[in-house]
Amino acid sequence: MNNSQKIIKMISGFIEAGILTSQDLKKELLTSMKFNRENLASKLDLVTKEELVVLKKLIEKQQKEISFLKKKKKSKKAKRF
Repeated sequence: MNNSQKIIKMISGFIEAGILTSQDLKKELLTSMKFNRENLASKLDLVTKEELVVLKKLIEKQQKEISFLKKKKKSKKAKRF
């Protein structure tokens, strides 16, 4: 059963019970959508913007160090000859 069928079944259950108002429907749909959004986000294993910025800075620092070490290695090879 897909999500739209679940939502329709839930709504029809509320209508049958006679406890559904437009505000209740809106609240239930928003709650369901928030839950689905959070489920998807947890499956995707997303990171926060702050974590991304920190990772970018670490990568930049490592790239600088790698290029420095490559230059240092090249200069040592040139001196040997």
